[in-house]
Amino acid sequence: MPLSLIELRDVSITYGEGNGAVLAVDSLNLTVEEGEFVCLLGPSGCGKSTALKAIAGLIPIHSGTSVFGPAAQNPSDRFVVWQEATLMPWRTILRNVTYPLELKKVDRATAREKAMKQLEALGIAEFADKYPRQLSGGMRQRAGIARALVADPNVLLMDEPFAALDAQTRRLLQEQLLQLWNEVRKTV
Repeated sequence: MPLSLIELRDVSITYGEGNGAVLAVDSLNLTVEEGEFVCLLGPSGCGKSTALKAIAGLIPIHSGTSVFGPAAQNPSDRFVVWQEATLMPWRTILRNVTYPLELKKVDRATAREKAMKQLEALGIAEFADKYPRQLSGGMRQRAGIARALVADPNVLLMDEPFAALDAQTRRLLQEQLLQLWNEVRKTV
């Protein structure tokens, strides 16, 4: 029987208080099994990003319960790729991608090797020594995806990470993500 990594039961999330409160998520129920690839679908403003932030542990839920299985007991086991690249402008692309490995105290040579492998897979290895401001938006987004993959989380959360990319790059990255998922069966 598959292990439930994420389970939300009747979860509601509100921004603000009193008369100005906005109900962003109302009575959400969701179960994600280990190794599943799950998509939250809905119109703009329906609470998809808010739900992802709660699953990532970045914001609290206000009612209901959330349960994270043994493989996802702390935030470092979950990694989010946002709609916009969230790179540190003072670090090169390579140093941005190796950052999660630095936090895990992985030796520099191993971190570099793992980062370069992901940068090569995403077609931007030749820009490893560049800074985010020197790359196009699509290339910065690929670097953010490479950083997430290098982090090797148990759960990879993605908030429309391909939305700002051109159609050709979007399709390529979607195919690469599905190929990766087929190989390692991460929970996405």
